[in-house]
Amino acid sequence: MSNDLPKTYDFKSTEERLYNWWWQNGWFKPEVHPDAEPFVISIPPPNVTGELHVGHAMFVAMEDLMIRHARMKGLAALWVPGSDHAGIATQLQVEKMLAAEGTNRRAIGREEFLRRTWAWKEKYGGIITQQLRRLGASCDWDRERFTLDEGLSAAVREAFVRLYRMGLIYRGEYLINWAPGLQTAVSDLEVEYSEEEGTLYYFKYPIAGRDGEYIPVATVRPETILGDTAVAVHPDDPRYRHLIGETCLVPILKRPIPVIHDTYVDMNFGTGALKITPGHDPADFEIGQRHGLPIVNVMNPDATMNENAGPYAGLDRFECRKKLWADMGAAGLTLKTEPYHLTVPRSQRGGEIVEPLVSTQWFVRMKPLADLGLEAVRSGRIRIIPERFTRVYYNWLENIRDWCISRQLWWGHRIPAWYGPDGSMFVAHTAEEAHAQARKKYGKEVELRQDDDVLDTWFSSALWPFSTLGWQEPTPDLQRYYPTSVMETGYDILFFWVARMIMDGLLLTNNVPFHTVYLHGLIRDQYGRKMSKTAGNVIDPLEVMDKYGTDALRFTLLTSATPGNDINLSVDRVAANRNFANKIWNAARFVLMNLGRPGSEVQSVTNETSISNLKSLDLPDRWILSRLNSVIASVNRLFDAYQYGEAGRQVYEFLWGEFADWYVEISKIAFGGANEEAKQRARAILVHVLDQALRMLHPFIPFVTEEIWQHLPHAPNEAPALIVARWPEADTRWVDAQAEADMALIMDLVRSIRNARAEYNVEPGRQIAATIAADGQQPLVESQARVIATLARIDPARLHIEERLAEPPPQSVALVVGGVSVYLPLAGLVDVAKERERLSQEVEATTQRIARSEKLLASDFARKAPAHVVQAERDKLRELQDRRAKLQEQLAALS
Repeated sequence: MSNDLPKTYDFKSTEERLYNWWWQNGWFKPEVHPDAEPFVISIPPPNVTGELHVGHAMFVAMEDLMIRHARMKGLAALWVPGSDHAGIATQLQVEKMLAAEGTNRRAIGREEFLRRTWAWKEKYGGIITQQLRRLGASCDWDRERFTLDEGLSAAVREAFVRLYRMGLIYRGEYLINWAPGLQTAVSDLEVEYSEEEGTLYYFKYPIAGRDGEYIPVATVRPETILGDTAVAVHPDDPRYRHLIGETCLVPILKRPIPVIHDTYVDMNFGTGALKITPGHDPADFEIGQRHGLPIVNVMNPDATMNENAGPYAGLDRFECRKKLWADMGAAGLTLKTEPYHLTVPRSQRGGEIVEPLVSTQWFVRMKPLADLGLEAVRSGRIRIIPERFTRVYYNWLENIRDWCISRQLWWGHRIPAWYGPDGSMFVAHTAEEAHAQARKKYGKEVELRQDDDVLDTWFSSALWPFSTLGWQEPTPDLQRYYPTSVMETGYDILFFWVARMIMDGLLLTNNVPFHTVYLHGLIRDQYGRKMSKTAGNVIDPLEVMDKYGTDALRFTLLTSATPGNDINLSVDRVAANRNFANKIWNAARFVLMNLGRPGSEVQSVTNETSISNLKSLDLPDRWILSRLNSVIASVNRLFDAYQYGEAGRQVYEFLWGEFADWYVEISKIAFGGANEEAKQRARAILVHVLDQALRMLHPFIPFVTEEIWQHLPHAPNEAPALIVARWPEADTRWVDAQAEADMALIMDLVRSIRNARAEYNVEPGRQIAATIAADGQQPLVESQARVIATLARIDPARLHIEERLAEPPPQSVALVVGGVSVYLPLAGLVDVAKERERLSQEVEATTQRIARSEKLLASDFARKAPAHVVQAERDKLRELQDRRAKLQEQLAALS
């Protein structure tokens, strides 16, 4: 312990030094408490493509808070770090790199492409890890995993084979979401829908054999007309009932298609007739299945038109739209167009318009898995915080569709399926196992071809809580640390990831992967807008940490957060929280400077012993110890309820608003006196309260708290670092409601006098006189007379305390606080004659402004000016009237 705390806190020289010290001493490992109950979090693995953004900062701060708290509570806290190979995102980055070199993946081949991608991952993949460390993430880096590690890859193959053999994975031709630019399928959850302005096209569907007769139809995608296989009407629609069973002719192509009836058709939308394109629309696909309609695909994988589009083959889909509509117009088949508000499906990666396309893909049957996931939450085995997201979770799982898991990419887990010469399929863990199956079937060695597709990134991420611990082998880590404890992540990936982890965990391990799901909100700018580079409102956490320090950013995020609610982040709030770190630092410097020489008594015994040995405690001492233990109890309740933001705010208010602003100032009275016992008592209490507050704040702001704590005196058997020190527990023996109430009155008295001084512009160093009528509180007020005099800058010789006064002192400012009256002689506050003159002039000037405002509001202005301008003038008049009344009260007091 050293009393030599620098004058200012330098986070730049502190953060990296402390982080490396913690790490090198093994304090991030659960073996710190080897026999304790485990507390485990699996990090939501960031993409290897990524750089730190505020979303990362949010989850790292929140999970590090949970882990540090659990570690201090004596649990075997394990935070498993890792990163995700991020199939589409990473492949896009490498393909951009190849394009810049004038080549592409198909030109260099799969093997070379994968070699280049691994090289890219090695070069850039560690950046995000280093940035997570910058945030103070106390992960066990020796257990760091990557979703393409060999161990995790083996787990993925095992899961695939097991689900396939259970009949839960199948391969089939269905309508899927196709990203033409990425040239891959994407799942329903990877499609984002944007509201955009478009056009509704009305046209004629000619009836075969009925010259000039047609069914009017409307569409927003004319190019898909070429793939129509029916026109549907409602069976009860009198306009079209007589045409059911007739034949229509596809415009331009003149291909015959039937008129069918289906109750799905909305008679009141558009024309009441619906073109059915099973190959290019999800709803139409379902109708086509019900009616046995053929599927006509008119697009190539790159979204150009194929041979089924007839004369439009080779055109881009949007070029085809223009050309087809023009040709239909020339043929007299168009009716009209009108503006229409569209919901456009776009790929989450890249933003391109997604095309519904019939394709042969791999799927997971989700209904049996969804039933497992629903039961786990309904039974209470898994709790979702906040609870309102439970209903959202239920709704999604109750209406779940099969999951398309194959991707037409090269970077990722290649699907473990091999095909024989006759197309027979062999699903196996390895090529050797597939060949063994083939030999059994064919009776000889044959050449096998592995499926070219890879698995959706979320397939491997769904195994994360147990694959990172060694599943499917019975590793020591899997046996000790699974199930994990809390899954903390953003509510936006409740379906992408959380639900899938729950389902896979239950199916593959026969256990829940975690007992609690904690969902944080999204980070928005200070006005509640989504952050985007286009809007220019993106907050770069690295820049913020460079300017204000990691603790300030963490504390802002954590104390702004409530479960499941979005956060409006302001850099000004980060700056204010840097001031909080400085406030703690300055309070600590005061405490350390008053400890006396190194080796003195307060440094050789525990703080608790120092306090418990005290024969008597003054009111401020009893008050601060009571408040400390009340705050500890409240903070522990809030932590148990996952209300971390409120817990942090309460410690903030206590340390700044009570300890630093009041008790530290009161302790200066003892240090300024000659009573050594009072000094020693103040030292012991200051150290104890600061120590306990630093412990509560450590999960929020780990760096500044550790740096200060290292300078405080500790018992010989105390932990070597705050990161592994014991978490505070409330001692109810010190909770003193009467002391808190009494001290609240004293503080209110001081505040009232300070406010009066400020109102009358009394110089800060000037001592004034005061008379107090205590009205039943005389013993209390007299016992704290020195505190009141010191903090309110009252001359002790001119402080008079009475039970009651016969009459108030003349020409005094009267203050009433909780039944106690305080009188401050005006002569001691101001030059009465000058102040009366100043106030009279202000009353006159304010009266003139009131007259002008009243005249304006009585004129045509009130009828002709905009309403908000008139209201602003009325508000100004009201403020002027209130100001004049207050000035007149002050003037009357001086008379």
